[in-house]
Amino acid sequence: MSFWSRSTPEPEKQSDSLPSRALLWLMASFALLLSPQIDRLPVWLILVCVALASWRWLAQQGRVRLPGRWLRTGIMLALIAVYLVRVQGSFTVDTAASFFVLTVGLKWLETRTARDFYVLFYILVYLATVNFLFHQEIHWALVNIGAIALLLIGLQVLNAPELPGGIKAGWRRLGVMLFKVLPIVVLLFVFFPRMEPLWSVPLVSGKARTGISDTMRPGDISSLAQSSARAFRVTFGGSMPEYRDRYWRGLILDTLDDGTWRQSGYEPYRRPGRVDVDGGVGELQPQEYDVLMEPTDQRWAFALERSVAVSDNVVKEADDLFRFRRPADSPVRYRLARDNSPEQTVLTLEPGQARRYLQLPASGNPRARALAADLRQSNSDVGVIRSLLSRFREQPYFYTLRPPRMPDNGIDSLLFDDMRGFCAHYAGATTFVLRSAGIPARVVVGYQGGESGAGDEYLVVRQYDAHAWVEAWVEGQGWVRIDPTAAIAPNRIESGLRDAVAEEGSFLENEWASAQRYGDVALIRWASQQLDRINYQWQRWVVGYQGQSQMDLMSRLPGGFGIKELGYLTAGIVGVGLLIAGLISALQMRRGANRDRYGRVLGVWYQLCERAGVPVRSGETPSALASRLAAAEPAVADSARLFARMVNSHYYRPQSKSAPARDGSDEVQRMRRLLATMKRQLRKASKNQRSNSRHLAHSGKHSD
Repeated sequence: MSFWSRSTPEPEKQSDSLPSRALLWLMASFALLLSPQIDRLPVWLILVCVALASWRWLAQQGRVRLPGRWLRTGIMLALIAVYLVRVQGSFTVDTAASFFVLTVGLKWLETRTARDFYVLFYILVYLATVNFLFHQEIHWALVNIGAIALLLIGLQVLNAPELPGGIKAGWRRLGVMLFKVLPIVVLLFVFFPRMEPLWSVPLVSGKARTGISDTMRPGDISSLAQSSARAFRVTFGGSMPEYRDRYWRGLILDTLDDGTWRQSGYEPYRRPGRVDVDGGVGELQPQEYDVLMEPTDQRWAFALERSVAVSDNVVKEADDLFRFRRPADSPVRYRLARDNSPEQTVLTLEPGQARRYLQLPASGNPRARALAADLRQSNSDVGVIRSLLSRFREQPYFYTLRPPRMPDNGIDSLLFDDMRGFCAHYAGATTFVLRSAGIPARVVVGYQGGESGAGDEYLVVRQYDAHAWVEAWVEGQGWVRIDPTAAIAPNRIESGLRDAVAEEGSFLENEWASAQRYGDVALIRWASQQLDRINYQWQRWVVGYQGQSQMDLMSRLPGGFGIKELGYLTAGIVGVGLLIAGLISALQMRRGANRDRYGRVLGVWYQLCERAGVPVRSGETPSALASRLAAAEPAVADSARLFARMVNSHYYRPQSKSAPARDGSDEVQRMRRLLATMKRQLRKASKNQRSNSRHLAHSGKHSD
């Protein structure tokens, strides 16, 4: 017989077989749980999971056979080998989660019985928790909850596959269960003590994320500007700064090497660990602002100029930059404040720093060097800067998301030939010219701008707001911000990238499904803002509800709460919840028992059969039980069979839609009278049996 020919599934015990509908619910849950990880799982792994699950379904339909032990082992070893080749020795939480997905896919090949269903049920529940390591947004949380609901429906179908209306009733039962437990879950979430973990797992995988990096080539930021992914959101305690003042500093690049700007130093080694995501508690003061940053797997944080740290999960370092103590591998919230005190200007630059910020390659871009020498003639440092910005403003330089390819001596080409570029091009060229003129300068990379969220409650900064500008050292003034983009395309700094490239039509031209691309459509803009507001509040108050946030909330309650009081309160909530649940269950059982008069009568009959020496067997029909009772006690044969027919008539007779509903009181009374008759018949039969036994015993004495 061919392997792919239709075949009979392997023989199994009927009671332990896996119903097709239950398997289908299990597979639907698996597909739903894979969706949050589609963006990080390799394509080959997704295809393998689909193939293995499809193989199992075809086997359920009898179209193919499931592999035997040796074939399963071979498939497992082959896929593990492929996995090891693909990860190339990079073993992180990310690759471990991918391996876990592979093992779930392999499990389909040995899911044959109800026992295997339970095993896979718990594995998929664990997969739902793994999803939260990578995605904590509210829509993905709902996807995970939906997948768990499908698992629970499948569990009900497994245990009652032929129950009429079982799926509808199952959804109703799940809804009732959720309604019952939701208040307790909310109370425990709010009051259960949020203690610091005893250990932490770094999620940094080395896989690139969307965002700025610690190097800058001329085309890097223009490519990033075609992404509408969120970089961070900001809530201000006071009024938002003007658009032109929203410069979010992140990195300083000070070394030019083969056309690439880099940091001159390297980040020191940091032991693995999770960054504290619980920064910023209490009411925002007028000068403070909260930043909720998306994961970057990097240590740098973004801040406005002249800010100070308020939360302790960020540290201010040299050059007005902020850093986390560990890479931000998950959404992190931190709080800063604008420093409005008079600025203390450093009047001189140390010789070592001067050399650092004057570094240039020994050769290259001769025309740019000549331009710097020309600007330097009879000009002070401020005069050189003003003359260069005037050149950008007056000559036909063009700001574009479609810059030409940079050749050798690319700065010369930009300044004198093409005259077309993006912010990174102009920032790099400006720094080169200023350094050639003997003015210390550096490239600053971060974001500029941001759009208001729903109701102007907060600011959303996206990847297309990525920006590069220049800071130059001016004696007596210190570091001064110089933005050539502001001279070439003022509307980029005043209102954003969309307006700056409106004539070119290149804004998000490769993201046709992005809501931000259609931001000029009022309905789409409104819907996008409302969805983002929901997600933002979820991130701040649910995902970000950690130890400091909890203690801040508890401190506002009358009397104040500490960890000890929270422990007592949590124990009390659990105890009261269990007590209420027990009382409700007891009342429901009593009410159900009162409603099910037939069930109570049937229970009395079962007891009668037990006392008569006829134990009730699991799954036995009323007629079969009556036959065994009649064989054991002939005196009640007719009554027992009549009682069984009445039970069958009640539970199994077809219901007519046109017939009026009956409450069954007369039937219950007849069944009770019949039970009383059987009890009398059994007592009479037992009495006759004892009398006959005494008579036989007396006859035996006389015969002796």
